[in-house]
Amino acid sequence: MTTPLVLVAAGGLAREVLAALATEPGGFTVRGVLDDAPNLQGTSVGGVPVLGTLEDAAAHPDAHFLVCLGRGAGRAAVVERLAVLGISDERYATFVHPLASVAPTCRVGAGSIVLAGTVMTTDVRLGRHVVAMPRVVLTHDDTVADFATLCAGVTLGGHVGVGRAAYLGMGSSVREHTTVGAGAVLGMGAVLLADLPDDQTWVGVPARPRASGSSSPTTPAVHGTATTSIGSTS
Repeated sequence: MTTPLVLVAAGGLAREVLAALATEPGGFTVRGVLDDAPNLQGTSVGGVPVLGTLEDAAAHPDAHFLVCLGRGAGRAAVVERLAVLGISDERYATFVHPLASVAPTCRVGAGSIVLAGTVMTTDVRLGRHVVAMPRVVLTHDDTVADFATLCAGVTLGGHVGVGRAAYLGMGSSVREHTTVGAGAVLGMGAVLLADLPDDQTWVGVPARPRASGSSSPTTPAVHGTATTSIGSTS
């Protein structure tokens, strides 16, 4: 018997999950997607229907949920909204792509998404609602806190700690025994050799604090606000 699954946010991440589930359902039957964008109502995404807005989550009491927003702060805001609607922690699915390599000693929290080619070597801990994009490498004893986002090609040395809702850009690397603070951003292709404080953005090789007032191509774009609109955010 399969478990009904409802995805939240009809962006690129949802379509990636749907593409994987089409070939390897993993015990789930996808019922559809919830998204607040008015233009998506009555349409389909990735071959499944848009079932309504986030407020319609309570209409699916038998389903599990997976929040498919690319930005950790957005995922956190949506989970808070779903909690108000009665969606408790045990209602969240965990998706690990069949082509990911996850050692038996590793743990992946509820609501997390681990995409193809990701490697978790041993004793790695992912918190709740973490997203690991394709080809992320997590080596021994890494710890990734809730709502963090690891973009494609991120590599962490051993004993790295990643804080809540941190965002690591594509192809960035973190030296062993180093920490990335809560809400911090590590730029695309950056090499982190020292601890990155909470809520700071560092870029470059080696990574350094971004100059005040400069633009950052690595900060994820958000269309609308996470608490009112979840349309078109990857």
